[in-house]
Amino acid sequence: MKIRVLWVGKTQEEWVRRGIEEYAGRIRRYAPLELLEAKEEKGAAAETMRERECARLARLLPRNARLILLDERGEEMSSPEFAAFIARTRDAGASDLAFAIGGAYGFTDNFRAMASTRIALSRMTFTHQMVRVFLLEQIYRGFTILNNEPYHH
Repeated sequence: MKIRVLWVGKTQEEWVRRGIEEYAGRIRRYAPLELLEAKEEKGAAAETMRERECARLARLLPRNARLILLDERGEEMSSPEFAAFIARTRDAGASDLAFAIGGAYGFTDNFRAMASTRIALSRMTFTHQMVRVFLLEQIYRGFTILNNEPYHH
């Protein structure tokens, strides 16, 4: 199963880039991983920016991908539950799992409708930049749980 992580905007902070590189390398020991960036929209009304960014994200999605949105109103899972979710998705024959992190104004209703699942990393609010690292770390943690490795305590 190939994993794709899509997000809006460039990664600005060097420490975030280092975290992304670290966990992306770790994940690639278990599965192919592709990180895809959609251009951030600026200088328009919030709804216009959301529509344009979601259209760009949609163009990055392969036709057969199972879309998972990172959404503050999504389902919260423990790390073992998230690992089980990855395993169920893999075992159900999904060949492409795509996680999407929206821009500052989130997702349109149409883009939400394309998703099979919505996940919240926390009820707290994080920057979109930090969520990239947190999600990649949880994907890595999920694989270590599935492989009975000692990373997860």
